Amino acid sequence: MSVAYVIIGLLLLVLGGEFLVRSSIGLSFKLKISKMVIGMTVVSFATSAPELLVSLQAALNGSPAIAINNVIGSNIANIGLVLGITAIIGPIAVNKDFYKLNWPIMMTFSFCIYFFLKNDNLLTQLEGGTLLISLVVFLIVLIKSAKKEDANDDVDDKLATVSYAKIFLWLIIGAISLYFGSDFLVAGAKELAQSFGVSEGVISITMIAIGTSVPELAASIIAAVKGEKAISLGNLIGSNIFNIASVLGVTALVKEIPVTEPQILTRDIFWMLGFAFVLLPLVFIPKKYVLGRFKGVFIFLGYIGFIYLVFKTTA
Repeated sequence: MSVAYVIIGLLLLVLGGEFLVRSSIGLSFKLKISKMVIGMTVVSFATSAPELLVSLQAALNGSPAIAINNVIGSNIANIGLVLGITAIIGPIAVNKDFYKLNWPIMMTFSFCIYFFLKNDNLLTQLEGGTLLISLVVFLIVLIKSAKKEDANDDVDDKLATVSYAKIFLWLIIGAISLYFGSDFLVAGAKELAQSFGVSEGVISITMIAIGTSVPELAASIIAAVKGEKAISLGNLIGSNIFNIASVLGVTALVKEIPVTEPQILTRDIFWMLGFAFVLLPLVFIPKKYVLGRFKGVFIFLGYIGFIYLVFKTTA
């Protein structure tokens, strides 16, 4: 039943995430929020909802390793899996905002979560609040620095005409799906870890992390195959920032998260930092501002190596 719980949970999270994004965008249009701001804030937060619900459910159910490694694994998967495969399908152009703002902020948040956890093996409420406040400051800077004429291609204009009734219905479906999806996924992951004799951290940093990254991966592949603008590097970096600041921030405010498995701080978090750091030289070497197929293969093979190492060291 554990495998069935995991599959059902993942399907409900994907469904719930999609409906939540649609309802959020539709409501934002009704409130006359600009398309640019919707893309930077509403969509980013809504797409982090699966990770948020899983981490909250895990923390409340006494599985802090799942709460932490869900975020760490998702951040690794966003770069190694999603970005790697997308770059293999078609080259990704990188703008200058990458190294001027987005990448430094991602590295700052990544190092912050490492030091917060390393300090006392606990993510406290104060540290969670600090992450959330820092996220708000970052979003204000991001929105102010963006050009007003910039449009966000990921926001569907058709959702501007959706009725309030449909928005409310989507919101209800999304909320219910996310709640039960996270419940099934966490329960299934705990059973799966016990049956295979591996830790909850291993299951969460691999299976759960990949599952919560499925929507981004599917959207990227579809866009690349159609020859449209694939998901940008900036969007994935934004997702990683939201995962750390909002998911772990909110979860820690609700319930402080202890580090219960040593490999979180001795292995897993260093892989997250490594995948984040390696993007900087890859963007400039050998061809500037382009992530081509060779770089995509390199990133993807790194992710395969990470997954292999995780299971090999627990065998």
